[in-house]
Parts: sequence; structure tokens; C-alpha cells
Amino acid sequence: MLSFYRRASGSTGAGSAVRPHPDFQISAASDDRFEGVQLCTCAGGVALNCCQFRFEDGGLSLSLSRRCVGTRVTGSVPNGPRLFYAGPDFVARGMSSASTSQSPALTEGESTTANDNARPHDPGADSAGPARSRLSLQLDQRSLHFSVNAWVLIVALIGILPLATRQLQYKGYRLSLLGTTCTTGYALFALYGLPRVGNTQVVQAWGHLVTSSKDFIPFMYCLMFVTSKLHFKLVLVPVICWALEHVARFLRRHFTNSSLYRAYLEPLCTWVDRNTTAVNFLIANAEILLGFLLILSLFSKRRNVMQTFMYWQLLKLMYHSPFTAGYHRAIWLKIGRTVNPYIHTYTPFLHDPMNAGMRWWFR
Repeated sequence: MLSFYRRASGSTGAGSAVRPHPDFQISAASDDRFEGVQLCTCAGGVALNCCQFRFEDGGLSLSLSRRCVGTRVTGSVPNGPRLFYAGPDFVARGMSSASTSQSPALTEGESTTANDNARPHDPGADSAGPARSRLSLQLDQRSLHFSVNAWVLIVALIGILPLATRQLQYKGYRLSLLGTTCTTGYALFALYGLPRVGNTQVVQAWGHLVTSSKDFIPFMYCLMFVTSKLHFKLVLVPVICWALEHVARFLRRHFTNSSLYRAYLEPLCTWVDRNTTAVNFLIANAEILLGFLLILSLFSKRRNVMQTFMYWQLLKLMYHSPFTAGYHRAIWLKIGRTVNPYIHTYTPFLHDPMNAGMRWWFR
């Protein structure tokens, strides 16, 4: 058996202690008289780098050999991208297999150091560059998403606050809904992609994943009102809250060292982060109140029966979605406790229609 030994750190000289290195042990011929031996490292059974050992005049000489590079390797050669390290930390000795089996094991720290020394420049390390580029690309996508949400927040405030002309408010209303539709639609596409056409089961599974995601509700909400002729300023309340949450989260993560952020924006971002529950309850209240406004709009000239039905389907989805169910169910429970006594007392004929509606709602 020909083994490589690693000299203990801080020890020099012929009598210094050495420990065996398990990755560099090769077997010789049956007798002790052999001309030479090849030490190869391989990946997938193919030799990558070879070193040749040869006894000459009672000594051991080492030379690089490329004769077996690229050939198929058989036998007990350690597999993996490890290359031979011929530095001063290693000495080679001829020893019997019996003494090898009694050699002490490497300590954890020495094994790690020896393995690190034995490894060459790993081609996988070159993937650090593409990994950094992917990270920067993701950061650029997040920055773009943040920029669009900041723009949505500004135009939504223009559309809801009575500080601009009526025409400018209407443009801000439309642009904020369009911006939120684009950002949430792109988030859904980036996360789930498009299903393969022709496979019904795949399309159904894809649709179930999309409808149960967090971005689907804002996407459908804004898409429903950006194409509508109705103009309710209450529609912008959830849009402002969604954009404010995203902007505050991004600023807290990436602008904590900015003096401008610490001076003017940190109190607002901290408040939004600490009052997420209150913001979500505000969104749920606005969404439910908007459903009743759409029912009242059926008695006006701009009524839209289809949009009203679709919005109540969306409210039903909000009631069952895990992202909004807690807030919507609490509000509906409070509404039921307030309204039910008056219905039982003054309008008992509404019991059957309400029961039918509740069966549809909980289905």
C-alpha cells in the first residue's frame, strides 16, 4: 500500500509526527518490487489528472503523467473532483496494509484542511459569478417592482385626494389600478408561468395554484375595476394599502443606511410594519363595503349586473382564502351580529333568501 501522509502543523524534520490522508491511498502489486504506479483522480469514472510514482535507486520519484487522462478508470480509485496535491505538507512512504489499518484517523480539523488542500480549482466555483449575476438580476426585478409600486402609491393618492382637478384624479384612478394589475399579473406569471395547452388536468392544477396564491386577489380586484365605467374612490383604498406595504417593506430592507430614509420615511415605514393587522382590516372593510355599493349601483343608470356578480364571487374567494379569511370572517361575523336581530324582528320574510345566500356563500 502506498499512502500519503500529512505532516502535523508546526512540526518539521524527519522525526516529526505524520498522519495518514485517506483520499490518497493506492494499492501496489502483490510483491514489493514494482516499477511504478499511477495515482488518478476521476469524475464519473474518467481520469482527470494523473501522477506517476517510480522507485529509482531506492528512492521514490514523482512525475506528472497525461497518458491516462481521459481514459476509463477501473478499480478502487476514489471518485470525485479531487486532484493530487504535491506540496510540502505531504510526504510519501511505502507501508504494509496491516500498518495502514492500524493508523489513527484524521481529526476533524486536519481532515478538512487536507481535503481543502487536495482539491484543485473546482469548476463549480466558477458558478459563483453566474450566481451573483442571478442575485443582481433578482434585486433589479425587486427594484423595478418597488419603483412601480411607489409610482402606483403616488398616482393613487392623486386619484383619491381632492387636491387636483377632476380629470387628473380620474387619470390617477385608472393608472393606479392599471399599475397594480400589471405588477400582480407579472408576479403570478413569474411564479407559475403558463400551463401546457391540451392537458386538462395540468390546466386545472395550474388554475388551482394561481387562484390560491396571494397575488391573485389584488390582480382580479384591479382588473375588474380598471375595465369598469364605475368610479368609486373607495376602490383605491386597498390599492394604496397594498402599495404602501410593499414600499415600506422594501425601504426597511434596503435603505436603512440612508439619511433621507432615517429622517423622513422611517417613522411611517415602522408604523406600517407594526400595524399590518390594522391595515389588513382596513382593506377588508373597504372591500366588503364596496360590495354593498355595487348592489346599490344596480339601481342607477351605470349598473353592471355582471360586474356585481363577479365581485361578490371575489368576495367569496376572499372569505375562503387563507391570506384574507381571518379579516373577512371577523368583519362578516360582526355584521351578522348587528343585522340579524333586526331581520328577525322586522323582516322575517328575508329568512329564506338569506339562508339560500348563505348556502351559496359557504359552498
